[in-house]
Amino acid sequence: MVDSVLNRNYATYGEIIDQPIAWQATLDDLQTKTAALQDLIHAHNVTEVLFTGCGSPYYLALTAASMCRSLTGIRAEAHPSSSVWLYPEMTVNKGGNTLVVAISRSGETTEILKAVEQAGRTTNTKSVTVTCYPASPLAKSTDFALIAQDAQEIGLAQTRSFTSMLIATQHLLFALANQTPGSRYYQLPALGRSLIDDNRDLAQELGQDTSLNQFFFLGSEPYYGLACEAMLKMKEMTLSSAEAYHFMEFRHGPMAMITPQTLIVGLVSESGLPHEVAVLSEMRARGARVLAITPTALESSVADYQILLPNGLSDIERAPLYLPALHVLDYSRTLSKGLNPDRPHSLNAVVNLDVEAIESGGQSAR
Repeated sequence: MVDSVLNRNYATYGEIIDQPIAWQATLDDLQTKTAALQDLIHAHNVTEVLFTGCGSPYYLALTAASMCRSLTGIRAEAHPSSSVWLYPEMTVNKGGNTLVVAISRSGETTEILKAVEQAGRTTNTKSVTVTCYPASPLAKSTDFALIAQDAQEIGLAQTRSFTSMLIATQHLLFALANQTPGSRYYQLPALGRSLIDDNRDLAQELGQDTSLNQFFFLGSEPYYGLACEAMLKMKEMTLSSAEAYHFMEFRHGPMAMITPQTLIVGLVSESGLPHEVAVLSEMRARGARVLAITPTALESSVADYQILLPNGLSDIERAPLYLPALHVLDYSRTLSKGLNPDRPHSLNAVVNLDVEAIESGGQSAR
């Protein structure tokens, strides 16, 4: 077993491997809040949704906005919290009843607190927090809070917090759409456990492959935000060169960067399957190695490695399952490079800005 060479003493290891436990706790808690959440949505007569966050939660916001448009037909946009704060005329309230969905693991980051404050100055706005900390300033400042409390982390890189907050956000989206997900969706924790167990060796093997020096993550529409998040984890945990693109956009220039040391990770959907498979096959022919995370088994000519996702789920429902194996890959690569998975270089759990100092001409952040 490749697992035997890994150092399990870091908190991040457990947070990755046991994230399905946090998923189950999050799903159980969400069920108790459904009625109150639906009351808020119906009372506000939501006509547009603004998703916002910083770093990983911003990429979650990108995924959520795409899912929201698909499920509800409601206008939905995603903007970094700094844009909502500093450019409200370009980002907040396009004339309807806006629901602001503020996503933050800690609920303490300056930009998102400022964004919610700024959005609250706009008429016809209600706000919902998605966070891991129920007593956080953000949770206390919004009209409703969805909490993934069991997804709190010691490690600075967001792993189980991201996937658990994604599940909480999906719950909100199904409520907005007045829909109930399929029964298979509530099996995500068990499906996630099997997925991690079945693919841990492959993920660790790729993470320990020091011949790889460049990573591209491809995903379309709801999966583009997930590709961005996968890219961010690779950058911040392993200090490796990584980029994210929409599948078919990769042909428009970025493919020129391919070398034999390139790993392309494709987050394959059912909706775009033939076109996404064509991209992977072409890039493999150009010399890249390809890892496909896919709901459908692919020909060996398409991908060097495959992680097959469970069936019976929609593109929206299966979204949390794309990331855990990549978390294992990142963890393994981090150790292979002699880095600390719990304390990535130059990162803090919360970015707190001294706004007064910045606006007076100084600069202060911690």
